[in-house]
Amino acid sequence: MKMAWAIADIPPQTGRVALVTGATSGLGLETARALAGAGARVILAARTEVKAAQAVANITRTVPNAALSFEKLDLASLASVREAARRISGQYASLDLLVNNAGVMAIPHRTLTEDGFETQFASNFLGHFALTRHLLAMLCAAPAARVVTLGSLAARAGAIAFDDPQLARGYTPWRAYSQSKLACVMFAIELGRRAKAAGWRLVSAASHPGWSVTNLQTVGPQMGLNRPSLASIGMRLFEPVLAQSAAAGALPTLFAATAPGVSNGDYVGPDGLGGLKGAPVLVTPPVAALNEANGKRLWDMAETLSGLAA
Repeated sequence: MKMAWAIADIPPQTGRVALVTGATSGLGLETARALAGAGARVILAARTEVKAAQAVANITRTVPNAALSFEKLDLASLASVREAARRISGQYASLDLLVNNAGVMAIPHRTLTEDGFETQFASNFLGHFALTRHLLAMLCAAPAARVVTLGSLAARAGAIAFDDPQLARGYTPWRAYSQSKLACVMFAIELGRRAKAAGWRLVSAASHPGWSVTNLQTVGPQMGLNRPSLASIGMRLFEPVLAQSAAAGALPTLFAATAPGVSNGDYVGPDGLGGLKGAPVLVTPPVAALNEANGKRLWDMAETLSGLAA
């Protein structure tokens, strides 16, 4: 009987450079830890240097020889994304792995970024789209690069409001989150199509962590509130039964990032009931994410919004 895929199955990553967004806690921290443990040089991209320093200390307690560095990045700011990409391009000739992990969830009230975009759409999807586009030449310069973009179980319920992507009309916390996560999966699949068509040495895959215990479930739903939200209380109540640890939740991303045989457009998630938890396996993407015309439409829209249209 074949054993479930685990961290011990990660192929050696010595000599490879990996960039992980949102690497200071939760899934990003565990992803960075595992990649460093396999020998990769890991760039921890995050908003604050203090939290990055804490993450470095955390990782080096278990991976004493970890090769880690910090890169300041605020995905809600296109200027920050552009500057981070510029600095990274000046330090490295190529990039072997980009993990688009960072995100926010279910912000109670509609808020806008400094660029005028709905915060979840900007932080979860548009910032990662722009970062990937800025780093595309570096990725294509690597011998076998991968881009892994995180989706979510919530993507199944998502729909892209092409006529109102910032949800100026009809904003709800979960509608915005589901839209942003569906956009992430659509982006990963569309990037895979383009990589294959262009013959790039690049694999673009997506992953979702099931239900993993991180601060994502509390920080977003409580933004702007002075008390725990009903959503965060409910999630904490059911976590012991339905959820898995952040380390387990990172396994689908690590599988997509390192396992042999992963192809463009693959989607990796837990194999348990409802995809909530379990060992990482290839799973079926949300049906809406497979619409090729909408994938191209989303890409074109994101290029325009991020100022990257040709």
